[in-house]
Amino acid sequence: MPSQDCMRYLEEMPLIAILRGIRPDEADAIVSELIDAGFRLIEVPLNSPQPFDTIARLVERFGDRALIGAGTVTTTGDVAELKRIGARLQVMPHADAEVIRAGVEAGMDVFPGVMTPTEAFSALKAGAQALKIFPANLVGPEGIKAMRSVLPPDLVIAPTGGVSADNLADFAKAGARGFGLGSGLYKAGQDAATVRRAADAYVAAWRGIPG
Repeated sequence: MPSQDCMRYLEEMPLIAILRGIRPDEADAIVSELIDAGFRLIEVPLNSPQPFDTIARLVERFGDRALIGAGTVTTTGDVAELKRIGARLQVMPHADAEVIRAGVEAGMDVFPGVMTPTEAFSALKAGAQALKIFPANLVGPEGIKAMRSVLPPDLVIAPTGGVSADNLADFAKAGARGFGLGSGLYKAGQDAATVRRAADAYVAAWRGIPG
């Protein structure tokens, strides 16, 4: 299971902001708007400009109000640097067992990327506390529903890649408990006001799901 903080944040608002391409000098304004909109999980992919600098400053400013960390984590060296700067969230595009174990040992909430039941169970065996289903637009809600039927019932599943305000309800109905939001929420170079409008649309879509 993810940490108590992670579970609490997911219950408050299960939307995960993926800020690929964000720069350190613009991060504070954008993340401030996201947190004000209700977001509590913030991911800066490591193929962004100066990602560790961005994550470090976000941890310092917002770490008491959100789970801050990195996406596109692919090596144990990445994990060591994330631990050093106080990151608490590790999101991966793959399910490398060594990288998963390193993140768990570093005390982070680890979301490896998987696409098949075989990958999912291998990731769980390595210690993953949650799973990122990627790319979700290929797996689809029906695929996630099928995987959900054989995975542990309390497992957090977070589809990522192609999740929109229009299909959020379909993924939730299939058993998703988190939602990774990338280019539909933020594109490199967008200002804070533009990101806030997208964030509000996603939050409204989530809150509008019946039940």
